[in-house]
Amino acid sequence: MMANPGGGSAEAGGGPVRHIPVLLSEVLAALAPEAGQVVLDGTFGAGGYTSAILEKGADVIALDRDPTAIVAGQALVASYGGRLKLIHSEFSRLSEHAPDGGLDGVVLDIGVSSMQIDEAERGFSFQKNGPLDMRMSASGVSAADVVNRAKVSDLTRIFGFLGEEKQAGRIARAIEKQRLKEPFRTTRDLAGLIEIVTPRKMTDRIHPATRVFQALRIFVNDELGELAKALFAAEQVLKPGGRLVVVTFHSLEDRIVKKFFSERSGKSGGSRHMPMAAVAPAIFEPLGKGMVSASEEEAEANPRARSAKLRAGIRTAAPAPKADMAIFDLPALASLERLGG
Repeated sequence: MMANPGGGSAEAGGGPVRHIPVLLSEVLAALAPEAGQVVLDGTFGAGGYTSAILEKGADVIALDRDPTAIVAGQALVASYGGRLKLIHSEFSRLSEHAPDGGLDGVVLDIGVSSMQIDEAERGFSFQKNGPLDMRMSASGVSAADVVNRAKVSDLTRIFGFLGEEKQAGRIARAIEKQRLKEPFRTTRDLAGLIEIVTPRKMTDRIHPATRVFQALRIFVNDELGELAKALFAAEQVLKPGGRLVVVTFHSLEDRIVKKFFSERSGKSGGSRHMPMAAVAPAIFEPLGKGMVSASEEEAEANPRARSAKLRAGIRTAAPAPKADMAIFDLPALASLERLGG
């Protein structure tokens, strides 16, 4: 789902680089935060966006589904004297945490953070052996549960759609055969099997396990569903003139965001002969000229920024329509609840 999926973070001075906020100046330009405003940062992480927004004078409500991020962020809460409210929550539930008067801005940086990748015990990276976990919230169904319990057909769909893995079926069948002998417990267990099934070629730019690890992480955390729900929630609580800014790292995420803004700005297509009265009013006005990507300088300095894409819109006064997941055309995948049983 992002730059460096499943791998480690960039190195500097002999050690791992902690999370660097991607497209920070572009995010601030799109949000335009100022004193007296309230902005919700739905993906707090290490607090990069939040800190920058606070420095511009706006108050921040920050969410993160990762309990370790909430604990680590308490020092920042204390340093801003009540201007930062940090909440343990999925960003899909952001509307539950918005003030009665609404929000002036919402920013979402989608996906896994460098900090999570760097921690072997979280199981996000095949480059660091650890439990096959991948849960951002540290609860619920793990990647090991999926690999050891899902049907071959379900694994094939997960790897094929969420990871865009061409050898999805072959890998899924190999997993089924191996787990009958011994269940998968660690990241090395799974990565090692994938290396045997689909050996790395000299021309391959990425490790053969990259796409499978990416797919499992997206599935375990329902990242596409969370994103879609968060977009609907944001349009419900943004004030007229409020700004929604989303940074994505993967084509599937960007497709969802692009589709959302297209639908909500009345530019999703349809017949040009349709009567004007039948055309729904725009919920968002596009901000800027479309997608914004990282500069060559930023991509060189921060590898995570290479695949980053920013899209943004300004909320109009039109009432928000009913949320309809069908507009994203997401495929039906295995049920997390069933796998956790």
